[in-house]
Amino acid sequence: MSSSGSTGAPYCSVPHPPRSISADTTSDADAVRFERYARMSPAEKAARVVDLTRVACTLAVEGLRARHPGADERELLLRLAVLRLGPDTVSRAYGWRAPPQDGA
Repeated sequence: MSSSGSTGAPYCSVPHPPRSISADTTSDADAVRFERYARMSPAEKAARVVDLTRVACTLAVEGLRARHPGADERELLLRLAVLRLGPDTVSRAYGWRAPPQDGA
């Protein structure tokens, strides 16, 4: 166990007991939430991760759509790729760069 109270490899350790990550969540609510997470099967946890990833992707695309209202779906997905992978990787992989005046 490390000095931070976590176990396992430093790159994937989880503090125990879990600390609240939300300033507006009570410790009792956190306890219930973490208890429910602990009871989830691996398949339920994986489904939760997939759902949350989809929501995050949708929010990112909608943010890009708001900043670039003239962009079509292809451009929005390329701009999302720039956010995730960086402009050089996207340029090499897809041959696309965002116009210099507006970034990603």
